[in-house]
Amino acid sequence: MGSLALSRVEALDRPAPSISDEVARIARQELAPLASGIDAGTIYPAELLRSLGKVGAWRSHVPQEGPADLRCAIQSIAALGEVCGATAFMAWCQNTLVWYVANSNNLKLAQRFGDDFSSGARLGGTGLSNPMKTFFGIEKFKLKGRKVEGGYVVKGALPWVSNLGPDHFFGTIFEREDEPGSIVMFLADCADPAVTLQPCKPFLAMDGTGTYGVQFRELFVPDELILATTAAAFVKKIRAGFILLQVGMGLGLIKDCIQIMDEVHPPLGHVNRYLPQQPTQFRELHAEFEKEAMALAADPYNAEDSYWRRVIALRLRLGDASVAAAHAAMLHCGARGYLKSHRAQRRLREAYFVAIVTPATKQLRKMLAGD
Repeated sequence: MGSLALSRVEALDRPAPSISDEVARIARQELAPLASGIDAGTIYPAELLRSLGKVGAWRSHVPQEGPADLRCAIQSIAALGEVCGATAFMAWCQNTLVWYVANSNNLKLAQRFGDDFSSGARLGGTGLSNPMKTFFGIEKFKLKGRKVEGGYVVKGALPWVSNLGPDHFFGTIFEREDEPGSIVMFLADCADPAVTLQPCKPFLAMDGTGTYGVQFRELFVPDELILATTAAAFVKKIRAGFILLQVGMGLGLIKDCIQIMDEVHPPLGHVNRYLPQQPTQFRELHAEFEKEAMALAADPYNAEDSYWRRVIALRLRLGDASVAAAHAAMLHCGARGYLKSHRAQRRLREAYFVAIVTPATKQLRKMLAGD
């Protein structure tokens, strides 16, 4: 009886699991069995994404009376990334959608969608790949729009938008044809008949991420779905968060690559010690990246140029390190890592995605160069 009472007291004293702890539990118990199917494209884990919303995974970074803190969101994405890079990417998509709505001055839009997106009741993504490239002189806006009574009419096509489905939403930007130089950010409703989702050709990895080409055929976007009428200023506010949330993908992937190298140490350590890259090096890098990410994530509205450059530099280094860690894990595994059933080869394919997803390695270098 005494020991039972003691255990109850200990249970009361034990702190409640954090959001990231709950996310890690779901990743281990529910996501792990799905990872290969998500990678192959036979599974889009909608229910799992909604379950993550129920434990708070999509709401921890919502600004509270001004300040915002992205640390828990990054830790949660990293916990998913340890198990499945594709799901970590979808988590970034959902968190970024929440980030857009939470920062919008359109109060009607925020009231209508804020809780739905942050709870996971509604899922969606981000269509800012083309706009982010356009802002830095790499592409031109693929969507055009014009003002009409009560909103705008938008046309054009985006080649790849992820975490989508027939009832999903995503945020993107069009350039106004009737007012050159003016750009508007809005929420696109995939259920609208003027929006067509086109399946993409198979990717190297991560085919279960709900990625589609999206066509807009004279889509009417009511004022109630406008995130920002002056999108350039809005993007400047949310851009650090957009990039920092991606850091979780790399942190999780690198951590699992270290684990892979540790797993094969008992049988192969005697020969793997001759390889130039060892898990100790990546443990040190991971700790360095995590420390810098947590420092930057506590202040995502910092408008100083030096802060912005630190965000870009971290993201660049993380992409490079993700590829290096996955490459090292493959070499440490040897032939066993070359099997389709081994996650080392999946990690290598996922690592290339971390390096090429917008902003890609080459764009980050261009941004740092100031060109």
